[in-house]
Amino acid sequence: MKTSRRNFLKTAATGVGSATLAGIGTAGCTSTEFDQVKNWDYEAEIVVLGLGAAGLMTAITASDQGADVLILEKAPEEHAGGNTRVSGQGYWCPENTDNAIEYQNAMSDGFPIPDEVTQAFHERSVHVTEWLTELGSDMQTIPSQGEYPDFPGAAEFVCWDKEGNGFQRLWLTLMENAAKRNVRIQYETPAKELIRDFKTGEVRGVVAENNGRKVYVKAKKAVALCTGGFENNQDMIRDYLGMPCGYPKGSPYNTGDGIKMAMAIGADLWHMDNQAGPDFNFRIPGKDWAFGYAFSPPGNGWIWVARDATRFTNETYFTKHGKIPFHGVYIHVPTPLPVHCVFDETMRKSGPLYPPNYFFCWWAMIEKYEWSADNSAEIEKGWIVKADTLKELAGKIGKDPDTLEKTVRTWNRSCAAGNDAEFGRTSVRMAPIQKPPFYAAEFVPAFTNTQGGPRRNAKAQVLDTNREPIPRLYSAGELGALYSWHYQGGGNILECIVFGRIAGENVVTEEAWA
Repeated sequence: MKTSRRNFLKTAATGVGSATLAGIGTAGCTSTEFDQVKNWDYEAEIVVLGLGAAGLMTAITASDQGADVLILEKAPEEHAGGNTRVSGQGYWCPENTDNAIEYQNAMSDGFPIPDEVTQAFHERSVHVTEWLTELGSDMQTIPSQGEYPDFPGAAEFVCWDKEGNGFQRLWLTLMENAAKRNVRIQYETPAKELIRDFKTGEVRGVVAENNGRKVYVKAKKAVALCTGGFENNQDMIRDYLGMPCGYPKGSPYNTGDGIKMAMAIGADLWHMDNQAGPDFNFRIPGKDWAFGYAFSPPGNGWIWVARDATRFTNETYFTKHGKIPFHGVYIHVPTPLPVHCVFDETMRKSGPLYPPNYFFCWWAMIEKYEWSADNSAEIEKGWIVKADTLKELAGKIGKDPDTLEKTVRTWNRSCAAGNDAEFGRTSVRMAPIQKPPFYAAEFVPAFTNTQGGPRRNAKAQVLDTNREPIPRLYSAGELGALYSWHYQGGGNILECIVFGRIAGENVVTEEAWA
């Protein structure tokens, strides 16, 4: 078989290996050749994909340097904003670069990231409050031990708006600043493919969809991927996280699109098995998001039971974003699905499983679902299963009846003794499960976000499998985050802002190709 010069250039182009061109590892995603595009529907110097903190900070920074910026956002306007919009709106705010680097390296133990990337991150992280103040935020610094106070270094502080956490405050500030700079936003226009010139290896734009039709978007200088993770892509959750399923507490629009687009042109990946999670939360049947963070019912007579109808963890343990100590290391919370929350009538009448007026997560900020005060509405909907006996309850939820009865008897004896010998649940959070009727609700693994994606360098450039930059392609935020194993609360918002700023500074240095 003869190889044409054209086909040779395709294979030899920077960052594009033969495996990628053959479709290996692209998860069904492809890329479009630059010379196949005849007409452009939109154009800008900088095209940013995603409207969270990373995308907005990239756009604001580039705009401040005179660039024309277009943001393509997958969601409709009422749902836009990614995880940032429904996050707690706070961020880790180091005061000392050296301490932050030491702590970051400790969190990366066993899964190191390049020193120059860590250095670039924390040389800038100490200035984030200053940047946000310039944008109009009014932040307060709150002392913190950090998520891992036993690690060397320090994560001494977190920062929140002075009005309090949650309620979209940080995201709205960034949106206001983007509007002041006339940054264009195209809603309901998800990017599908990167457009690449195979002769030079350069990314020239994206193919997106709008109202069911393909649109071609020219990026005269660069494309910045800020599309978040894959919290709502069940195939990727199984492939990379090793769980049968998992659901976002944040945006259900995060389905790994940017990861697949980058893979299709030969990007290297890192941290694909890491996540800020899981913990267990309720999911409304048929919905592609889970409740989050707020599961702290006023009553204490409840336990989680695994597939085999036994307990498997301290249900009230405050995980470190889904990680728990295990023989001197930290591991993800186990997920022996299906998991059910089992409780009794006393617990049911103690108050709602999820409190009203919550200030972040998708269910509270976007869906605005309010749980009934005594859980009766959720029982009526069939979300909570009711039975007169534990044996009957076991049959309804697919558990072994004898084992469930034994598990509850053991729990009740522990409550009477004031000592959870199995998992160390504190006595003040223990109450027996003994008054019928009995109840169960299936709980699912839920997470704040995934951390994996395209590998990036200190300049926010996306790297290929040879660890070389893919020309004119940048990234920021949770798409290929720096957190390789442990995670510090507020660290992703911090990273969105820092690497959004770095990406915004560097995309404008590219020479416009047209």
